[in-house]
Amino acid sequence: MHRNAVVVAQALREAGVRGEVVELTNSARTAAQAAAVLGCPVGAVANSLVFLADGEPVLVLTSGGHRVDVAATAAALGAGDLTRPKAPAVRAATGQPIGGVSPVGHPRRLRTLIDVDLLRHDVVWAAAGTPHTVFPTTFAELVRICDAEPARVA
Repeated sequence: MHRNAVVVAQALREAGVRGEVVELTNSARTAAQAAAVLGCPVGAVANSLVFLADGEPVLVLTSGGHRVDVAATAAALGAGDLTRPKAPAVRAATGQPIGGVSPVGHPRRLRTLIDVDLLRHDVVWAAAGTPHTVFPTTFAELVRICDAEPARVA
């Protein structure tokens, strides 16, 4: 297993998560790809998106079924400016590549918002540090393990 996935698996175990990291044969870089590989609705895939809120990295866990509304998300964060960083900044903040960013396993805790639309799904799938690894979880578990703030982000 890739070292990023090992770090995520360890973080999940330490947080008391029962779902385990699954290695996929096909890439799940996008929510649509992950849903196709997993056989689940695209909305049940939690995209882990890094933004810069007034220059500080934040994590937004959003349903794969829609796009983030930047203005609404900035307001939820109390940020004046919300931008998408380039790949090197994402990797610096998370230790993981775009397309594989996990909700956990980062070098330091990131302030995290979680899309309330993920509540619609009993099982939510999230990336596990690479575009080829995922883990099953729930909305409530993501809130707990990420200390995430529920918000309407779309």
